Amino acid sequence: MMTEREFLAALRTLPLHTGSRGLEDDCALIEIGGETLVFNHDMMAEDTHFRRNADLADVAWKLVAINLSDLASKGAKPVGVLLGHSLGGNDQRFVEGLREVLAAYDVPLMGGDTIAATGASTYSLTAIGKATSAPVPSRGGAEAGHSVFATGSFGRAMLGFEGDPAHVAAFNRPRPRIEEGLALASLVGGMMDVSDGLLLDAFRMAQASKVTIAIESAAVPVAAPDRRTECMQWGDDYELLFTLPDGIVPPVEATMIGTVEPQGFVPLFVDGEPVANPEGLGYQHG
Repeated sequence: MMTEREFLAALRTLPLHTGSRGLEDDCALIEIGGETLVFNHDMMAEDTHFRRNADLADVAWKLVAINLSDLASKGAKPVGVLLGHSLGGNDQRFVEGLREVLAAYDVPLMGGDTIAATGASTYSLTAIGKATSAPVPSRGGAEAGHSVFATGSFGRAMLGFEGDPAHVAAFNRPRPRIEEGLALASLVGGMMDVSDGLLLDAFRMAQASKVTIAIESAAVPVAAPDRRTECMQWGDDYELLFTLPDGIVPPVEATMIGTVEPQGFVPLFVDGEPVANPEGLGYQHG
């Protein structure tokens, strides 16, 4: 079986649409007339992304939220979603959660597909948005001299997964940073949402931008200071990681956590220590 990285490398050998950005970003782009549509697709599987006894209303909320989070990282205003649903769980609860999240973010359902399946339940969603700035932000836009910022704090989803009542909602029902993404879109160098862990996603941004990113861990806001490294690695927080040119103040609440340096011998430094390999920095499939 291929790892996620190996499979993506194989996909990059196929004919790619120019809007795919080389499969190195979270979204694809299609220009129509004077507008750019932004597309994202994410999946969730039982026992990988949610527990077997999870409330499917929460699963539906999270499925939509993680897709909207990717649109947020492109400064895209959501237009609608397409759903892929496997029957067999508490389908009514799924519909109820779907109704709640679509209403909360004023996003309509446009269609999709439903199947009856045996084995683990799998759900997928395609989110479509409309870009609000040009160029559309990407992972590959960070430049040497930029400062690195992040919204919110990290580790809340980890604590929620572990049952901490103060953070259960952060794991079950994350809140995509749509308004922040819209406010930042025309200002940022690089921007992406943090889904697989802050350190891993900073590593990915550095690779895509062909720079080195230096993170100061003490500057990173975390939900559990005594577990700082875990908070930066666990993932599922769906905050925005972005860079800004020197002198530009972020128009949203965010914390400066590092700097962008010219490309060196490794993509990432953490507290001055070089990190050459992404293994162990966050969550990766396979």
